[in-house]
Amino acid sequence: MLRWWDVESGECVRTLDTQQESIHALRVSPDGNFLASCGHDTAVMVWNLESFERVRILRRDRPYERMNIIGIRGLNEAQKSSLQALGAIEEHVP
Repeated sequence: MLRWWDVESGECVRTLDTQQESIHALRVSPDGNFLASCGHDTAVMVWNLESFERVRILRRDRPYERMNIIGIRGLNEAQKSSLQALGAIEEHVP
């Protein structure tokens, strides 16, 4: 969660669910219009500080990003799940 506080009153004025397990770093853009949060999953989420909306997610490719495993044989469901967590997909290609 990201929370904005009124420094004088100590009240929380806005809360955003980042859907990140934990946030490890925050940075504000030089112009003060955007906030970047980086979580445990290494995804960087960019937030508009005027509207408080997420405008972009930046994520580096995982080891099996976009590798199509449709019809793969010899793997159990747990192994398939592991590959998908690392970026593999199951898609029928026309």
